[in-house]
Amino acid sequence: MVGVIAGGVVGRRSQNRQWLQEARTAAYEKFLQAFGAVEVELREAFVDRRTPNVVWAPFNAALQSMSLVASQEAMAAAEQICDVIEEFTILLHGRQPADLGELRPIHSGLYEAHVKFVNAARRSLDPSQEHLGRALGGPSSWHGVESAWAPGRASR
Repeated sequence: MVGVIAGGVVGRRSQNRQWLQEARTAAYEKFLQAFGAVEVELREAFVDRRTPNVVWAPFNAALQSMSLVASQEAMAAAEQICDVIEEFTILLHGRQPADLGELRPIHSGLYEAHVKFVNAARRSLDPSQEHLGRALGGPSSWHGVESAWAPGRASR
């Protein structure tokens, strides 16, 4: 009888861990996709010297979903991404920056926050995951932004 109860408890814990793993994976993927869409739109608006047209609903929905299952470390890293996105949005609010100097610290912050989030998400899914020095996707390399920015460049 004790063996049956212990087996049930162990089985239930295993199912809960599996559910959490799957839910975290889905939430992290959804957040990274939504972040990518927001970051690309803000960057393209900057390069094209136009007002951004960000669709915020998927980004906010992804954050809310992630708050149900994310580790503390992943949530803190996501908050850092949100803070830098807010800086980027404020930078573009109602005007266009005069030069790349205004974007560079924001771009660096987004890049660092993205890598931090990816590493936190990886560790929360599997603590044995190795630390990444860079992540695929997310903010483009700085030379890509510089090459797209040319003084007097007209919008696409």
